[in-house]
Amino acid sequence: MTTTDHSKVLQQIRGKPGKMAKYKKYSIPKDRPQSDLKKKCVRCGRTGGHISKYGLHLCRQCFRDVATKIGFKKYN
Repeated sequence: MTTTDHSKVLQQIRGKPGKMAKYKKYSIPKDRPQSDLKKKCVRCGRTGGHISKYGLHLCRQCFRDVATKIGFKKYN
């Protein structure tokens, strides 16, 4: 079971109100507004190597593909 999939546990403790309240308080993953997984590439959806500077929101691979089209120049 993954950390984001807590539905199976909720089915098991549905009939136990005390355990359900304790589980909801401590174990359900919290919604984090600034986590790395919320930053995704707008083209392909990757989460790693994310470039958000200047509002680009691209991964590094997609940035390499479109950099010249959006006005970036490569300097050696």
